[in-house]
Amino acid sequence: MSLPKSFIIALFSTFALFLAGCSQDTSTPAAGSGSTWLYAHEEFEGDVQDVFAHEFKNYIEANSNHQVRIYRFGELGESDDIMEQTQAGILQFVNQSPGFTGSLIPEAQIFFIPYLLPVEDEQIVEFFRTSVAINEMFGDLYAEQGLKLLTMYPEGEMVVTADTPVRSPEDFRGKNIRTMTNPLLAETYRAFGATPTPLPWGEVYGALQTNIIQGQENPIFWIQSGGLYEVSPNLIFTGHGQFTTAMMANQEFFQGLPESDRQLIREAAEHAFNYITDYVPGLGDRMLEKILQSSERVTVTRLTEEERQPFRAAAVQVEDRFVDMTGERGKALLDQFKADLRNVRSN
Repeated sequence: MSLPKSFIIALFSTFALFLAGCSQDTSTPAAGSGSTWLYAHEEFEGDVQDVFAHEFKNYIEANSNHQVRIYRFGELGESDDIMEQTQAGILQFVNQSPGFTGSLIPEAQIFFIPYLLPVEDEQIVEFFRTSVAINEMFGDLYAEQGLKLLTMYPEGEMVVTADTPVRSPEDFRGKNIRTMTNPLLAETYRAFGATPTPLPWGEVYGALQTNIIQGQENPIFWIQSGGLYEVSPNLIFTGHGQFTTAMMANQEFFQGLPESDRQLIREAAEHAFNYITDYVPGLGDRMLEKILQSSERVTVTRLTEEERQPFRAAAVQVEDRFVDMTGERGKALLDQFKADLRNVRSN
């Protein structure tokens, strides 16, 4: 008899956290001593979230007696697992995309309204640095879920991979496209003409390989590091969005720290943000070059502005659906997003 995958992941996560807890003290330290803080993210070694986490860790450890232990994808379960562990106070820090947080914080799905965010490196970095919506409004939404939002940052343009090249909504028809467990992202691919198919990340490669799904979306670095191009070789640059992620702390843990440690954590998050927003621009081009060197099967389709128009037109219904799902609070957030974007573009 084989055990269910969910049971195995939960058992492994519990055992790993038990071992971590046996040797670590995450309580408020006495003067002059330090604690070990646990930090989990959703990506593999060397990926963007891992780079960010290590910059955060390095800053903390260089400026205090505290230590940070980092857990990568799968080591403590899937995205939902590490969020639950953070909310429960088992983990002190978590890095998670609004794609997964959307079921917990519906307003976070705003990042999945297609053609809302720019894909140009300079514009997107400036937006995240200066956005009132991100830097002032989102904090309260996360706090309601027991989370202290420390920063949000972009990881790169979203690129679709599929079993055939795609240039129009008609080309998407009949394709099952994997989405994160995010209602608005499902609405996006439904509007684009595809059949959205929510799947946890651990099942995506096999589902592409066996044709259960015919495509998925991710930034190029993740397509490269996860080997998705091997089983989904047609890359389509639709220009519809940026992959965004958020770094958070357990709110009770954060508020229970002395002000000196809270300030240290804020500074470490700012340091990591500054590092990663220099690191990410150009990363997609470098990873695309690696993909093309690795496989002769890969095709690259970049939609022209004319080809994007039907997708842009379909995006209107996704925006309307976001407002329906989130009400006045979501509408206020969307209005501020657009004001922030106008400021970036005018500069």
